[in-house]
Amino acid sequence: MKALLLNEQDIDRIIEMAWEDRTPFDAIFIQFGLKEQEVIALMRREMKASSWRMWRERVQGRATKHLAKSPVDHTRFKCTRQRKISLNKISKRK
Repeated sequence: MKALLLNEQDIDRIIEMAWEDRTPFDAIFIQFGLKEQEVIALMRREMKASSWRMWRERVQGRATKHLAKSPVDHTRFKCTRQRKISLNKISKRK
């Protein structure tokens, strides 16, 4: 693993992103510069053994964690049923 200086907040965010089903490893690489194998090593080092095994089973073979395997329509970041925020009255309160 590269000698990256990651603070505790960065490590927590990487772990959070790695657990998210829809966050690809490529997004972690773009944001933090860690390749997939480096993320796996970080997760193994930072997590309990049982949690790491559960995460690995969940991630292995999951198409959404790899951009090359994911569907073509991977550019949107919200649910198709989600409303636009511009019509949200709460955001317009003063």
